[in-house]
Amino acid sequence: MPGIVPYVIESLNMQDPRVSTSPVSNWKLILRLLRFSWQFRSRSIQVVFTQLLILILMLSSLGLTGLAIDFLSDTINLTDHARWPLGLRPSAETEPFRVILLIGAVIGGLALLRALLEYWNQMSVSRLVHVDIVLKLRAQVYEKLQKLSFRFFDKTASGTMINRVTGDVQAVRMFIDQVLIQIFIMAVSLMVYLIYMLQMHVMLTLVCLATTPLLWMISAYFSRRLHPAYLVSRENLDDLVLNFAEVIQGIQTVKGFNLEANRTADFKAKNQAILEQRQGIFWMASTFSPLIGLLTHVNLIVLLGYGGVLVVRGELPLGSGLVVFAGILQQFSGQIANIAGVADSIQQSLTGARRVFEILDSEVEVESPEHPVHVGSYRGEITFDHLYFEYKSQNIILKDLHFSVKPGEVVAIAGATGSGKSALMSLIPRFYDPLDGAIRLDGHDLRSLSLDEIRRNIGIVFQENFLFSNTIANNIAFGHPDASRERIEKAARIACAHEFIMRMPKGYDTILTESGSTLSGGQRQRLAIARAILLEPAILLLDDPTAAIDPETEHEILEAIERAIEGRTTFIVAHRLSTLRRADKVIVLDRGEIIQMGSHDELMAQPGLYRSAVDLQTVDPESLALLSANRRRKASVEQGGH
Repeated sequence: MPGIVPYVIESLNMQDPRVSTSPVSNWKLILRLLRFSWQFRSRSIQVVFTQLLILILMLSSLGLTGLAIDFLSDTINLTDHARWPLGLRPSAETEPFRVILLIGAVIGGLALLRALLEYWNQMSVSRLVHVDIVLKLRAQVYEKLQKLSFRFFDKTASGTMINRVTGDVQAVRMFIDQVLIQIFIMAVSLMVYLIYMLQMHVMLTLVCLATTPLLWMISAYFSRRLHPAYLVSRENLDDLVLNFAEVIQGIQTVKGFNLEANRTADFKAKNQAILEQRQGIFWMASTFSPLIGLLTHVNLIVLLGYGGVLVVRGELPLGSGLVVFAGILQQFSGQIANIAGVADSIQQSLTGARRVFEILDSEVEVESPEHPVHVGSYRGEITFDHLYFEYKSQNIILKDLHFSVKPGEVVAIAGATGSGKSALMSLIPRFYDPLDGAIRLDGHDLRSLSLDEIRRNIGIVFQENFLFSNTIANNIAFGHPDASRERIEKAARIACAHEFIMRMPKGYDTILTESGSTLSGGQRQRLAIARAILLEPAILLLDDPTAAIDPETEHEILEAIERAIEGRTTFIVAHRLSTLRRADKVIVLDRGEIIQMGSHDELMAQPGLYRSAVDLQTVDPESLALLSANRRRKASVEQGGH
């Protein structure tokens, strides 16, 4: 198998210099790919078997062509050098034209059969690649992404994930159809060709294949050069996809700052970088094939020189000897030239496989226990038990949080940016697990409960809520797809969304544009509240739902919140006094620690960060009236004290 074995060994020995943590050797990666390929062994064997039949038919046609040449030579020179297969020698009375016509007909029949087999083989390969491998692997990667914790998404760019689910999955399937199957076919073909040529003439075979060691060295050299080039290529493509995704998502910002030309230039620069880098890969691959082709032509020159001498001496037949040998040598050289394609494919598949398996092997940090505790109906009592949390190692975000919330209480979380409000909220639905301490739901550690059960009892309304390109009804029922229209409408009425929905062209069946861009901020928030309460959760999390809302719309959102929180334990991140005053308990965070806790009136009655923040903020008329009343009460108390 000239050129293949050393190439594979070189590929296996190379490490990925860009993988920073415990890089997996290419040997282990190949074994992993082989195990993955094993599940498609039935169709792969079918493809290989069909290829072997095609090979046999090709050799048969070539042998018959040589036989026809020898028969014509014997007829002209009155000799008997033709080697008839299976003793099927024609009688002496048979006209030569009929013999040639019969041989031609057999060759034509073999060619037709070969064409049918090649068609069948292409169909089998397509089913193997595009139905069996790509669909299954892409589904596995997508399913694993759904299970990974937020920590994985925090550190992984969206462009990289998109590229891994699409391009890298395609690269992995190349290992089966363009590497594994091709190497096997190549190895068997080369072995058959080699045996065939040795059987014809040993010395001629050895002389014609004298360039094999040089082929080994060339293939090894190009494999070393291609591997790091493909690593850089994948990273460049990740960068391009991320750039494109960010511009599409932030198109309003781009247009608002009149940066279309700037973003276009940046995209073109990244695209040009990919082009230039890939041109280097194409140049290497394009150089490899001509070099292999040059060496194979050297072999043909040797064959014509030395083989011609053997024919003249009568040591080798012209047709079944020199002509067939030349045909087989051409096929042999063609297989050797395919090493360039295999070299290209194996580097792409190894690079793509490493990136895909990094996702499949990523630790699922947050998952249900093997034997979860099933509570049934939750009351909504939450206890933070001396909890510590960090996003990254040695970077503690929350420190020794310790408090309890009774069922049905409304808790407001206040604090400056970076104080840990969002971190606290993300721990309740167990998007992350704490570093130390615990969160208890109705007395049970969250880590002992079913993850699905936890999240079905927690409704979440984010500051910026994502709506899907679907009907309004399906957006509300996103967490409960089987919900009846009656329940959907009930949730919408509680969220004060029913009236504006009915004003839409098709009511609840109106299809929203991407992210619900045709709706106002208040309408999107009310749909998000309806989506959260449709599950009838025991706990409701509201992450600053009025932050980006104007005062007029805020009144509508607050009305929706008032209805939504009734009978539910509610955590709400808030800055505005109009929201804070509705809480039973306000927790003030500063650098991850609780520095104040109590009701709004209690915190306003004592000096501290909370009162200072409320006094300094720009407030709406309702809040201004509340502040004035509070100051009058304070002044009255002070006068009474004197």
